[in-house]
Amino acid sequence: MKIGIISDTHTKVKMAKEALNLLIENGAEFIVHAGDIVEVEILEMLKKCGVRYIAVYGNNDAHLAQYHGKYNLVQEPHYFKLANLKFKLMHMPYYMAPDADIVLFGHTHEFEIDFKNGTLFLNPGEVCARNKSISECAMLEVTDVNFEVTYYTREKKEKTFKHQKFLYERVKS
Repeated sequence: MKIGIISDTHTKVKMAKEALNLLIENGAEFIVHAGDIVEVEILEMLKKCGVRYIAVYGNNDAHLAQYHGKYNLVQEPHYFKLANLKFKLMHMPYYMAPDADIVLFGHTHEFEIDFKNGTLFLNPGEVCARNKSISECAMLEVTDVNFEVTYYTREKKEKTFKHQKFLYERVKS
């Protein structure tokens, strides 16, 4: 299963659309937004993207609570099952215990990947290109034996995304 992951879109609707399109074009079957959505238009894009999605509130998303029933918005930390795995989703990296197979988070605006004791920790970086000149997102492909993460980056002035792959052997619980 391929899971597209974005975070920290903030007010950059066009960049969010480009990242979302990239993930869908590359086969994402599920989309995760790890918070700081900011714009209702981004929630609407997620809802209409053609695949299931989930989004967690970030520290800049309190105003979106009024839309809680209209979109698949959750509070952190949120646990869910997907591809026979337990996920933990949050925006703030406060609940970093390895109590799930995969821990997804945002907030730092930095791509981060770590695999410890059978748990994959992943922050896709920032879509908004606020703290640096690149827009970032990630694709997690789950197979029976591996977690394969593709980290995508695009310079603000470039049209195409570059990518880098990370492969981890799954430890089945």
